[in-house]
Amino acid sequence: MTAIPGPLRSMVFRSADLPALFHRTDAEAVARRREAVNTTRGQLALLVLGTLPAALPWHLQVGGPVRLLDCVAVTAYVGVLMTTYLASRRKAKSHWQLNRSAAEFIKSNCWRYAVHGSPFDTGTPHPEAVFANRLEEGLQELRKVGWQDPREERDDEGGGLITASMRELRGKAFTVRKETYVRDRLIEQRRWYRRRQQVSRKGALVWSGAIAALTLPALVLSVLQALGNAGSFALTGSFSAAAAACLAWNEMRRHQPLVSAHSLVEEDLENMQAAMETTLTERQWAAAVFETERIVSPEHTDWLARHRM
Repeated sequence: MTAIPGPLRSMVFRSADLPALFHRTDAEAVARRREAVNTTRGQLALLVLGTLPAALPWHLQVGGPVRLLDCVAVTAYVGVLMTTYLASRRKAKSHWQLNRSAAEFIKSNCWRYAVHGSPFDTGTPHPEAVFANRLEEGLQELRKVGWQDPREERDDEGGGLITASMRELRGKAFTVRKETYVRDRLIEQRRWYRRRQQVSRKGALVWSGAIAALTLPALVLSVLQALGNAGSFALTGSFSAAAAACLAWNEMRRHQPLVSAHSLVEEDLENMQAAMETTLTERQWAAAVFETERIVSPEHTDWLARHRM
């Protein structure tokens, strides 16, 4: 947290000013996401690799009837089974989503508390107790569905749930809190969604192109075989498997749905920014912050990605 010289001592509030519980949960979400993505990527690559030996026109003998390339296929399929079994035990994707939900829930409530957003607005009696109760109630719901609270493993979190920077920002005048929230939360989120929209759009183009590039040769080989102009083309199956892997990867990453979802969220945040910087009064502030935090929640983005046509 940094104070900017000026009549109202404007503040800069960053992620570093959030409590240790957020940082540990966020780090766990990042690690689990990486594990889940790498596992899926490896499974798809192994499935495609397993089809190649049967498609190649030669076989390498290593002694007796054993063929080296066929051994590669066997190894690939065994690898798929092993990674699938390990993934079912570790549940990386579920833990990734749960930790991401927990981290964003903590971050959102910290911002609401620090800038007097609902339900921690200016008139709330004992806001620190309300904050702690609300946070624990929300995290308890996540524990019921499998979230592992890092505080249960270690007792050295230190600093509690409310940091000194959060208390300092909450004690500032309305104009300072508004400026800090708009600049360090709302505008930062707009930029993040704009970047993610660009990444998703690029990913959708790349993987759609890859699917088409792999499907076309499979189509040509199939047509030639159907017309009787050539014998059997074993590579058709490999091209099909590779195209299917690209399709599965594209669906898992949800590039196209996220382009629309991120675009809508960025547009909503732009409207909220315009209102906060012009017509919004202090009486309307708590509800406006609550609405902004609802817009940037992962659940809202996921709902848009699922239902946006």
